[in-house]
Formats: sequence, structure tokens, C-alpha cells
Amino acid sequence: MHMKLYGSLTSPYVRKIRVLIKEKNSACEFSLADAWAPDSSIPALNPLGKVPVLVLDNGEVFFDSPLIAEYLDSLSGEALIPKSGEAHWQVLRWHALAQGMLDATVTRLLETRRPADKQSPETIARQESKIAAALQYAEARIKNDSYLVANRLSLADIALGVALEYIDFRYAHDWRRQHPRLTTWLAGIGDRPAFIDTRPPGMEKR
Repeated sequence: MHMKLYGSLTSPYVRKIRVLIKEKNSACEFSLADAWAPDSSIPALNPLGKVPVLVLDNGEVFFDSPLIAEYLDSLSGEALIPKSGEAHWQVLRWHALAQGMLDATVTRLLETRRPADKQSPETIARQESKIAAALQYAEARIKNDSYLVANRLSLADIALGVALEYIDFRYAHDWRRQHPRLTTWLAGIGDRPAFIDTRPPGMEKR
């Protein structure tokens, strides 16, 4: 099956899928696409006008990173989303947490890019409080294992690793001092080739 993933190098939602593709060694071509460009091909593929977008060889289109991740994981190889049981729900909960962290970081970023007189300090503070609460939640629940669920790599690790590195990229602040277990865990996950290969230009590894 030949598939094509459309997206940008800096979108964390796209990066999450690119990491998954590399971890599963899936046959999927990556095509750079700017959803914001006037001549962008994305609105014709996704009515929501966002990346990532996955196009199958039969022309079928999937959008929204949780759906794309679930679809790609179902195709072949060892599942990164456990099929059933407690592990299944634990992975999905970590994924939901990571997705919310990304949403808050993106919302904050967009607000800070508005003209200074148009920015809402309340919006920025609210997003920062969400990120702080999510970091505390993760720190309290992470174990001293290399992986978050069932001591093996899953979508939970991919999603949270991408979210934490995106915070470093777009909302750099010293969250590590208060979250030592999360810091140690990310150092291990971040050294995986799939993470190294998908870091966007300008993202320096700590």
C-alpha cells in the first residue's frame, strides 16, 4: 500500500505521525505542505484546512492526528495502541493528555504572535496554567520505567515525547527542575532515531 502524508516540518501533530511511521517502518511518503499558503493543497483534501492529512493509494483521505495514528497502527507490525484491556485505555489517556498539551501550547503561541495591543494576557495565562497542570499530572503518574505503559513503546510515549519537546520549542521554560522523573524519561525517549530524525529546524535538543 502506498500512502502519502501531507504536513509541515514544525507541526507537532504532523511530527507525532512521522515518528509513528518511522517506529513502525511504514511505507508512507512525506510531502511538505503549508496549510496557510494561498495555493495550499490542504483545503481540497481536508475541509478543516489542517495538517496532517493522510492520502491512501485509493484516494481515500484521513485527517486529524489521532485518527491517522490509529489507522496506521492497525495496518501492520507490533501495535503501538494495545488492542484491548487496561493498557489500551492507559495509552489513549496519555495520548489525550499529550494532545491537550499540544493544543494549549499552540493556542498560546498563536496568541503571542498577535500584535502586542491585541494580545490577551488572560488567554496566555490560561494556556500556561493548563500546560503546568498537565506536566504535574504526568510527573505524578510516570513510573521509573523507560516506557509509560506495559514497559514497552506505545503511542503514549510518542505523543508525550513530541508534546514535551514542542513545549521546549515554542514555550521554552524550566519545567524540568520540578519534574525530575519526566525529565529522565524524556531524555531516553528523545534519543530514539525516530525522534532525532523528525526534529524540526531550530529545535535544539537539551
